[in-house]
Amino acid sequence: MTNKWNLRISTPEELRERDELATALPYSAVTCLLLVQRGINSAEAAKSFFKTSVEDLNDPFLMPDMAAAVKRLNKALGEKENILIYGDYDVDGTTAVTLVYKYLRHYSANLDYYIPDRYDEGYGISYKGIDYAVEQGVTLIIVLDCGIKAVEKVAYAKTKGIDFIICDHHMPDKELPAAVAILDAKRTDSHYPYEHLSGCGVGFKFMQAFAGDNGFPNGDAEKLEQLYELTAVSIASDIVPITGENRVLAYYGLRQLNSNPSLGFRGIIKVCGLSIGHISINDLVFKIGPRLNASGRMMNGREAVDLLLAKDVESAREKSKSIDQYNDERRELDKKITDEANAIIDHFTHMEDRKAIVVYDPGWHKGVIGIVASRLAEKYCRPTVVLCKSSSGLVTGSARSVGGFDVYTALESCRDLLDNFGGHTYAAGLSLREENLKIFIERFTAVAAEEIASDQMTPQIDIDMLINLKDVNQQLLDELKKMEPFGPDNQKPVFCSRRVRDFGTSKLVGKESEHIKLDIIDDSTALPVHAIAFGMHAYNDRIHAGLPFDLCYTIEENTYNKRKPCIQLMVKDIRMSEETE
Repeated sequence: MTNKWNLRISTPEELRERDELATALPYSAVTCLLLVQRGINSAEAAKSFFKTSVEDLNDPFLMPDMAAAVKRLNKALGEKENILIYGDYDVDGTTAVTLVYKYLRHYSANLDYYIPDRYDEGYGISYKGIDYAVEQGVTLIIVLDCGIKAVEKVAYAKTKGIDFIICDHHMPDKELPAAVAILDAKRTDSHYPYEHLSGCGVGFKFMQAFAGDNGFPNGDAEKLEQLYELTAVSIASDIVPITGENRVLAYYGLRQLNSNPSLGFRGIIKVCGLSIGHISINDLVFKIGPRLNASGRMMNGREAVDLLLAKDVESAREKSKSIDQYNDERRELDKKITDEANAIIDHFTHMEDRKAIVVYDPGWHKGVIGIVASRLAEKYCRPTVVLCKSSSGLVTGSARSVGGFDVYTALESCRDLLDNFGGHTYAAGLSLREENLKIFIERFTAVAAEEIASDQMTPQIDIDMLINLKDVNQQLLDELKKMEPFGPDNQKPVFCSRRVRDFGTSKLVGKESEHIKLDIIDDSTALPVHAIAFGMHAYNDRIHAGLPFDLCYTIEENTYNKRKPCIQLMVKDIRMSEETE
């Protein structure tokens, strides 16, 4: 499928602001324009952006119910109540449970944690979990990364003498559970300055408020700092915007992972084949996060918490190996179900006219359908729902979207057919009775047909800027590093260069010669720039023939030769120049 290139064209106002920044700051014109594109159009804002500081974190007491949450926690600790830390089975939930438990264990010996079973209990607060709390004599449950819609279950817990503090970041309904406190910046009555925290981030704000309220000495700041690695992994894995507070928490978390990670993370870093000191957001998204997720997908998310709380090297090593094995099993299952889903789609009639995909097989494994939905949405460039049957007899599934289509709102329009649903703009979960499946598919696809334009079904590459190869230098690479960590709403910049040519030394590489290792020049420079184009061997003959071509790419540092790292372009797409003229 041919990609559509969306090259951003700078306005005269943006160019003026770029020039003003370039005059006031020691940064290249390219970097200054990137800053302006991100809404950073003054020297003061730029200095603040580059000087990431914990002082930029918001006052946690600005969040609704924070004072009530801290008051109830103080009471529970003071009276030595049994407290249960309860969280979702995904990365955000397990890191959040780890964070709160790890911090509060300094102040209480009456703590326990609970991760619901994905298959037996499903998403969110469960009656089984509440009954477990009753058996353990728990009187306070702190729930993380879920609970915002658990009206009936919180009411049930109240009849058992259990209070709830809910720390969530999902969209609430009009009716909120009758909890002692509900910490969620997406509440309609919230005036908290930043609404994009992860579930783990909300847990961090709760602990930050608890520490501040109790006036703990400076030593407690060190305990809070040890939690940053958990917030970074949750932010990267839950695909929340890396702006504002999230950027601060991700920055300091990456710094901790690259200098002094906890034993649990040391174990998982090793099985991932990563090196401390060279861990990036991408490593969290594609290597560390999936392994932590594999625990909840294949077995129980509690094992991920056990790993992250490991207190000795041997325990961390064994638990990391176990979770790595789960990830291998997850990959095999993921591939099998993806292949089966593709086979179903191959039999769809008039696929070109379909603006959404819904596939169902009662026998599919519930633990990987979210991954499969992501793969299908990316391959077909359409919102996708993948469904299977759960042990409860309900049809359950995951939805993933494409740019410009709010899958959560689409599910909300079908809520009368659903037993449960929740999530975000681009990712959501749902369950429904099988007798409602046919009409759900009809209604969901009708919403997509009405709202999705045809160009949304074409893969898009958004390009920040057109530059010459002479602009690709060490100064620009160093400046781009200062803009990290990259992620949603602060994406890694994508550049385009036109009419580049082979220096004469480009070659095919890979086991099947499927990739091109490029050395390229253009009219702005005679010095070759290195690049790698994965899976683009089809262009090799024309490139070797000396024909000019255009490419879009990100700028990376190739650290393969650790003694002499070099600049390398990571090519996203290639077009022969005559095709665009």
